Amino acid sequence: TLEPKVQEAARLAAQRTLEKYGKRTRTHQAAVVVMKPDGAVSAMIGGVDYGESVFNRATQAKRQPGSAFKPFVYLAALEAGDSPWDIRDDVPVDINGYRPTNFGGKYYGTVTLADALAHSINTITVNLAQEVGMGNVIAAARRAGITSPLQPNASLALGTAEVTPLELTSAYATFANGGYRVTPYLVTEISIAGKPVYQRSEPRKERVIDEEVNRDLTAM
Repeated sequence: TLEPKVQEAARLAAQRTLEKYGKRTRTHQAAVVVMKPDGAVSAMIGGVDYGESVFNRATQAKRQPGSAFKPFVYLAALEAGDSPWDIRDDVPVDINGYRPTNFGGKYYGTVTLADALAHSINTITVNLAQEVGMGNVIAAARRAGITSPLQPNASLALGTAEVTPLELTSAYATFANGGYRVTPYLVTEISIAGKPVYQRSEPRKERVIDEEVNRDLTAM
């Protein structure tokens, strides 16, 4: 499934980003995953220097996704009956001493859930996760494709549980393809001397997100 032109573009992007920011951020490696909505991997970069490190950061490195996890909170909210146009107040959060704030200490007032996601508002997202229940947030993330361990603590809403780039990309592909589960793959066929010895069969499509819910979430 790898596309040489896309793979080369990904390699150059990783290399140029490190050349520009690596020294300042003390970063030596990078990872890239480019995936089609059906799970076909068009490009994968596990590091910029194989001689320096053979560790594949696209498939093995677990890092906190941060705000990239927030759509799973809003997915759970939509599944609980909320709509993108429901409103919430930006109020201080204190959950057993956990007091997250918004980036730059900004206050947003009363906003719709769609705007809360668009502006990546931490306070509303954390409170929303408490409303719908952390168990439902975890279940939504699991159905979308997150396989790493997820603990039901309040900070999970802001992406403190570690995941791999590949599984996070797979979960987003579930949003992109209309709500069907995605299994990433890199091989469609193997031939020896022109004779096929392996042919990937299309898996049965399994809807894991309701069509209307997925439509609203992708619109958000």
